[in-house]
Amino acid sequence: FLGMPGAQPPGRGSGAQGRTDFRWLMMSDVCKHCTHAACLDVCPTGSLFRTEFGTVVVQEDICNGCGYCISACPYGVIDQRKGDGRAWKCTLCYDRLGAGMTPACAQACPTESIQYGPLEELRERAAARVETLHERGVPEARLYGEDPNDGVGGDAAFFLLLDEPEVYG
Repeated sequence: FLGMPGAQPPGRGSGAQGRTDFRWLMMSDVCKHCTHAACLDVCPTGSLFRTEFGTVVVQEDICNGCGYCISACPYGVIDQRKGDGRAWKCTLCYDRLGAGMTPACAQACPTESIQYGPLEELRERAAARVETLHERGVPEARLYGEDPNDGVGGDAAFFLLLDEPEVYG
């Protein structure tokens, strides 16, 4: 016994309406590759750029460590190296994309919860998953970051959440 409340996924024993058991709510804190990325706007050196794949990448050799991109990121995912202060973040495996490969996270994810592909196809797949969850009694299921009309113009990485976005931070 590892101290877990049960062997089944949370909510299976009590149903969605009477859910009182422990729930795992996880969200990735990697770059969302915003359509309108504030980090790109504030970078004085041009070390951040949008790739031909639509992702946002930091060129660490050009970064001067000012930190403007860190405070501009609405998701707080850009980090600063302790030693020299240069910014770094997820590149969505820019090198692998250039070679026609799938990003490592999507390739290695054992549950296939991380998926990679054409954005519209992923949006359709995710909307179908939300609909399935609603039909199964999980009305709080929603997509976060997939709306191209939101404040950042949509994200190239979006998430299926099982609670209000604020619960995830």
